[in-house]
Order: sequence, then structure tokens, then C-alpha cells
Amino acid sequence: MRRGAFVRELLRRPQGAFGVGWLTLIVLSALISRFWTPLDPFDTDPYSAWLTPSFGHPFGTDSVGRDIFSYVFAATGTTVVVAVASGVVATVVGVGLAALGSLTARWVRESVAVLIDVLVAFPTLLIAMALAAAFGGSLTVVVVAVGVGYGVTIARVSRSEIRQVARTDYVLAARANGLGTGAVLRRHVLPNIAPVVVVQLSLSMATSVLAEAGLSFLGYGAPADTASWGRLLSDLQKFIGVHPGSVVWPGLAITLTVLALNLLGDAVRDASDPRLRSRLRSRRTGRDTPGSPSTSGPSTAPPRATAPGAAGTPTTPGVVS
Repeated sequence: MRRGAFVRELLRRPQGAFGVGWLTLIVLSALISRFWTPLDPFDTDPYSAWLTPSFGHPFGTDSVGRDIFSYVFAATGTTVVVAVASGVVATVVGVGLAALGSLTARWVRESVAVLIDVLVAFPTLLIAMALAAAFGGSLTVVVVAVGVGYGVTIARVSRSEIRQVARTDYVLAARANGLGTGAVLRRHVLPNIAPVVVVQLSLSMATSVLAEAGLSFLGYGAPADTASWGRLLSDLQKFIGVHPGSVVWPGLAITLTVLALNLLGDAVRDASDPRLRSRLRSRRTGRDTPGSPSTSGPSTAPPRATAPGAAGTPTTPGVVS
């Protein structure tokens, strides 16, 4: 499937359009916030505490007078950095382990399979908390913990896909012609498992957003001089009984970002599956796909009534229909 056709198929789906649109907005906000924010997100003013939303402060202010909109806007950069970095680490770890567990000697494959099964048993957030407790809270700890933790999940899903591709005729022919394992992986295996890896990558990035927010909420994630949605939630939850509306904005940002990543993964899976594409196309055109009950199964429509004595209808003398 060509790249342009894939993008059109992706954007034609509502979940794909929402995912691409929201993530594009987040990336643009992260780039702009590196150079400009409406107000200084760390500037405090006790006389401006708990201002209601207005033109000057669209989301209001917090207990120390910080502009919540500027802080949420600046925290998009932290979210994008953590999501992209952990996604890269997860992809490298996952594809590397999957390749070792599929394209190497038997004893290596069995050892990697056991290692993957052991590592999958440990929750990603628990690994991040253990590393943060041992090495201190930082974004690097979050990236490494989520990357390694979800990379094992990518390896477990991708290993079976790589094994299927490795048994195909064109891969066997490439090996017979002397092509090495690395070249086979790069030319034949990775392009065929790319949709599966992309779907898992979107899930790992969504997990990294939640992990960074959760660890920052607990004080193990981003440092105090780094804007973070989780740290802002931690500061505002103390006053949730008095100012419940203040926690809506960072919580909504986290929710929409995780939702967009999950929906984008589902849309990529649907757009890259030819069976789902043909099924959707048949629904749009009003025609059934080959093999559907309306074309291949027996007809369930009632027989059409015919007049007595009509052509092709036997009649019995003396019997009135």
C-alpha cells in the first residue's frame, strides 16, 4: 500500500483523524513552548492566587498565582520528549529481542523466549518506581523504565510475526542467495511487521505519558524545575475540595493525549489491514464482499406467489388455489 493511500485511509477514519489532529497540536505546542509561553509558567504571585478563568488567564491560576494555561502549555514539551524517547527505546529493545528470538540459533531463541516471559511478569510502572527509588527521580528513569518494560511487550508480539515472515518463500530465497540475517531483517522482515510495531509503539507512548504523569504526581518523575502535567496535578489535588475546576485542565490534557495515541494505533491497524479496508469499502458502496451470506449462502427471501396455471407452475385439476 502506497504511503499517500495509507495516509488518506488513515485520515478517513474518525479515530485516525482525531489522533493525528490532537497529536499534531501537542507537537506544535511543544515546539512553540520551547521559545514562547503566554506567561512565565513558574512565575508566582500570591496576590493573584486562585483567579477565575479570564482573558489574561484562560485556565485561571493556582494557589501560588501561577498561570495554569502557561504551565500546561509548557508541560507539553516534557510529554513529547518522554513519549518519543521511550517509544524509540521500546522499539529498539522490542525488535532486537524479537529478532534474536526468531532468526538465531535454537538455543538463543529458547533463551530469549524465557527472558521475555520473565520480564513480562513485571509491571512497567513498578519497574519505573523501583528505578526512581534507586537512582532518583528524573525523566531518564521514566524513559528507560517504560522503554524496557514495554519493549518486552513489543518483542512478545513481534516475535510470532517475524517467525511467520521468516518462513516465506522470498525470505528463504534471499537466504539461499547468501543474504545475511541483518540484510534479511532490514529488507524483508521489518517492512512486513511495521504495522504491528507501529500499533505497539502507540501503546507504549501512551503508557509513557501515564507513567511520567503518575511518577511526577508521586514525586519520582520530572524535577521541580521542569513543567509536568503530573506534578501540576500533585500541586492542585491538595485544594480539589475548594477549587475542583483547577484539576480539570492537566487531567484533560493527559486523558486526551492517551486517548489520541490509543485511537491512532487502532486506526493504523485498521488502515493497514486489507481485509478491514475491503469490508469498509463494501459498506460504503452498499455491496457485500464475496463470501458474505447475501452472495454465497442460500436465499432466505420468501418464494414469490404465482397465479394458478402460470408458466412453470404445476396445477392439479379440480383443485382451487
